[in-house]
Amino acid sequence: MDKRPRKQAKTRSSKSEEVSSIEWDFIKMTEQEEDLICRMYRLVGDRWDLIAGRLPGRKPEEIERFWIMRHGEVFAEKRNKHRTKNS
Repeated sequence: MDKRPRKQAKTRSSKSEEVSSIEWDFIKMTEQEEDLICRMYRLVGDRWDLIAGRLPGRKPEEIERFWIMRHGEVFAEKRNKHRTKNS
């Protein structure tokens, strides 16, 4: 038998700081940014880092969150309330 010490798997204590997506605030984008995001999404899919690289000052996480909130079923009601409030 081998008497060398075995490597143990690293265990992490997962203190995840996940935020419920329902608590997200709406992200304001210009029409040009929205258009570019839609066009880039059609070209490269959900490669948010590539899309964010085309939008100065925007982070990939911000672009992804915007996309989810804009196109997700969960946010449809909240999106409608937001639109009527700002009209």
